[in-house]
Amino acid sequence: MKIIKNTLTIFFLSIFIVPNISGSSLPENISELVEDTAAAVVNITSKKEISQRQSYGYGGIPDEMLERFGIPRQFREMPQQKREAVSYGSGFILKDNYILTNFHVVEDATEVIVSLSDRREFIAEIVGVDPLSDLALLKVEGKNLPQVVTGNSDDLKVGDWVVAIGSPFSFDFSVTAGIVSAKGRSIQNNNIGNYVPFLQTDVAINPGNSGGPLFDLDGKVVGINSQIYSRSGGYQGLAFAIPINVAVDVANQIIDKGEVSRGYLGVRMSEVDSDLADALGMSKPYGALINDVEEGESADNAGLLPGDVIIEFDNKEIKFSSDLPHVVGQIQPKTKAVAKVIRNGEEIKLKFTLGELPVNSESFVPAKSQNSEDPIGIKVDEIDRDNPSMSNLPDGVIVSRVDPGSPASGKVNRGDVITMIQYKDKKYDIFDTDSYEEAIDNFTSGNKIALHLNRNGSRIIRPITIN
Repeated sequence: MKIIKNTLTIFFLSIFIVPNISGSSLPENISELVEDTAAAVVNITSKKEISQRQSYGYGGIPDEMLERFGIPRQFREMPQQKREAVSYGSGFILKDNYILTNFHVVEDATEVIVSLSDRREFIAEIVGVDPLSDLALLKVEGKNLPQVVTGNSDDLKVGDWVVAIGSPFSFDFSVTAGIVSAKGRSIQNNNIGNYVPFLQTDVAINPGNSGGPLFDLDGKVVGINSQIYSRSGGYQGLAFAIPINVAVDVANQIIDKGEVSRGYLGVRMSEVDSDLADALGMSKPYGALINDVEEGESADNAGLLPGDVIIEFDNKEIKFSSDLPHVVGQIQPKTKAVAKVIRNGEEIKLKFTLGELPVNSESFVPAKSQNSEDPIGIKVDEIDRDNPSMSNLPDGVIVSRVDPGSPASGKVNRGDVITMIQYKDKKYDIFDTDSYEEAIDNFTSGNKIALHLNRNGSRIIRPITIN
């Protein structure tokens, strides 16, 4: 875990829990709750393969720099050294042998092992993942598996008692308790956007608790422990859980249709402060101020204008701008919804037909395609020119996944842009996925090709052997 001194930083969990008891006494039924629910909680061991290339005496000088000075390759590099890395997390059996956990627990895993409290172990299949919500759905083949009962996270109130079970620092099936400190928190970390209204708790959570369940006092799962806010990387009183309503919706979409879709308005927004409220003729500062509207998207079609303030959407109050993506993201595309809007000091209603949130193709990886069929072991996608982060990239295709142990592993990185493929005296310019596939079809197993890449604005060439 990366630790930044003197800076409060979000840390992903990857191991387990320590009791936090302060002030008032705990509810009396926690031991019964644990006895009834712990069997459906699982420990997750995630194995991944890491490739490393070692240099001969050049002190870690970048390969591109050595190339520039003409240092021969045989003096620059040793063969790739591969090692296995292991991380730990938690999860729980949702239904029908399906297990919910965090995406960051199983990201890039080559093998996932699920352990139950009765000492049974299973190799799990990754059915699907959704990085935008930091969720992953696994499945195991087993009989008579216990499962949790899910509750309604919308019914939770600030101050309600909650209990966590997980495997912090690999101390399996540890239990801690606390209260719900706040609801609807927005946190942006790694790939997680504004589409999860996190539950904030003071339940003691540490690395290894990731993916573990958060129970209410009725023994129903109301959240999935995901992150901590910390200076040290350890528990400091702030923990965040994904509401179970969000998690179940994601899981059901993966099971039913193999992908996760979210509603989309096409707006840029900000908070309303007291000065803006006065200027806009509002009685108090609240709602989501619309700064810009994307042409042709749902908001534009509904007649939303810059300067409008959305105060309610689909019968849900919008107190802060961060509330709007929470609400809209949980509605399916093409769904009709009504919003209350403040315009020129007057309240009006607008009718919307939601669009679909555009996402990079790597933000959802179906189970069956975790290993690419590409002969060099990568997955490529079109460059999205509407995405500001891609607008200045050169023509080509962007690498969205590199399979561990593939010919491309250690040579090609996710995010590289392939602009050309060269084989002896033939050069194939790459403009899109079609031109890439046409070029690859020209080669057979054993051919050594040169990939021309653009990496962070620098041009590099990497040799790859077709498999």
